[in-house]
Amino acid sequence: MCRLLLYKGKQPILLAHLLTNPAHSIINQSFDSRLRIDHRRPLNGDGFGVGWYDSEDQDKTHKPCIFTSVTPAWSNSNLVRLAEKIKSPLLFAHVRASTSGAVTEANCHPWNYGRIMWMHNGGIAQFEKIKRKLQNALPEELFLWVEGSTDSEWAFALFLSFLDNPSADTFDHQELKAAMLKTIAQLNEWAEEANITEPSLLNFAVTDGESVICVRYISSNTLEAASLYFSSGTRFECYRPGHYRMVKADRREDMVVVASEPLTFEEADWLTIPTNTVMVITPKLNVLLQPIKDQFYAVERGLEVKVGEDVARIPEPHAQMMAHHISQLTSPTRS
Repeated sequence: MCRLLLYKGKQPILLAHLLTNPAHSIINQSFDSRLRIDHRRPLNGDGFGVGWYDSEDQDKTHKPCIFTSVTPAWSNSNLVRLAEKIKSPLLFAHVRASTSGAVTEANCHPWNYGRIMWMHNGGIAQFEKIKRKLQNALPEELFLWVEGSTDSEWAFALFLSFLDNPSADTFDHQELKAAMLKTIAQLNEWAEEANITEPSLLNFAVTDGESVICVRYISSNTLEAASLYFSSGTRFECYRPGHYRMVKADRREDMVVVASEPLTFEEADWLTIPTNTVMVITPKLNVLLQPIKDQFYAVERGLEVKVGEDVARIPEPHAQMMAHHISQLTSPTRS
């Protein structure tokens, strides 16, 4: 299970404040993931990627710069050097635990097509059973564009096929949101046709450099999707080495951070994105959350626990944290 992070703000932020400096930064999550669903592969050491938009963009290309490597993020000195020098108002970062595709740079997230950038945490269940249908549904240009072999990149190509013009200079956040929902619906339709009952984990994130669309999603009525949190405020500040907090002044929203796991230990700073929800961050930093009301929509989700003879349900946003605590208590003691 991969870990992802994104930042959008009115002002550029030094990448180190998100990638390397916090005590539970995404780099630390690559070897100390605490909220992952799949405990069989505890490390995210199959490569990483960072994509960002230049705040000055003198060439006016509006295309992101992407740096990927197959080395573990925690041991890449170039990543540390770059993070200490680069600032950006919009950043995607990803650490990979391979579930589909070889460990190559072509399979490292994020990817971009023109100005659009994409990353994914999760996996499309039994992807091999629907891969041919997906490929056949793509226009020739998008089919030939894919270089890697992951389900995530093919899902990106499918998303692009639902845009009127994926090479356009501008996009409306409503168009990006609609394409995202069509992508999920199409994957679910093909899974049903192939009699796939295993749930897919589809925490997708996409941006055009202005708007951001991300989803926390699982194709199940009862199970919880992979964890996803967000925090917003006026500044993300370090008050002692390794310890950060989100400052909220004058009720302004000058930045939004979305992450698979909170970067700080300030619980009040972070809100859980509910399962099967699409999140939109508009160019003006308005945050919009909307449930995805498809065949897997469920009003009540959470973690069932036995209390005496009764069963209680712990709703979101506490279910993921409680599930983690239970797994820690029931896991074998390590020396």
